[in-house]
Amino acid sequence: MAEHHGSGAHALQGSARGPGAAHALAVGHPQGAGHHAHSEVGVTGVDNRKLGMWLFLASECMFFGAFIVAYIAYQGKSLSGPTPEELLNIPLTSLSTFVLLMSSLAMVLAVQAAQQDRQADARKWLLATALLGLGFLGFQAYEYTHFIHAGLTLSVNLFGTTFYTLTGLHGLHVTIGVGWLLALFLRSLKVGLGRAQALSLELAGLYWHFVDVVWIVIFTLVYLMSVLG
Repeated sequence: MAEHHGSGAHALQGSARGPGAAHALAVGHPQGAGHHAHSEVGVTGVDNRKLGMWLFLASECMFFGAFIVAYIAYQGKSLSGPTPEELLNIPLTSLSTFVLLMSSLAMVLAVQAAQQDRQADARKWLLATALLGLGFLGFQAYEYTHFIHAGLTLSVNLFGTTFYTLTGLHGLHVTIGVGWLLALFLRSLKVGLGRAQALSLELAGLYWHFVDVVWIVIFTLVYLMSVLG
């Protein structure tokens, strides 16, 4: 009788906890402990925000792919100058490419520092990433100024149209990325930049690395192949 009473009390206690407790026990976590993680991680096992970023970047690949195909289709079909061979400065653009690649390295170091809760280092590398991005934009602004003075405008020939469209869209994405990084830096001055903020920094890093990879494709296609090929 005592054993029956004890088991009944145990069942009553379990039912009072509600179905949430039963689910927590079923997955091997105390009640409430895994609720936040469950709400952030989808059926794929990947954080929903990270999955959303990957989907966004996939759509961006198609977006840039369309403009890259257009550039290839019209390459060498300009009926008037100036031509890529007359304007493109490979050493200068190689330097700007190096600056952008170094910004990716700084981004990796920032994410790593945040994951290890080294907040001062994370903040330092995050700011370095943004500043290197601004340096790249400075190179692009100088190049545009030089090209316009040399007579290459958006409508002068097919090269000008496709060049400014493709590189301009990439520059816009870099500008958005720099703004995002600076916003994270300013926010980190109030809330910190440790493990709790590492995912937000990682998402920005995914976007930034994507921008860098796109530039490698543009640099190879627009600059190297146009001048050296």
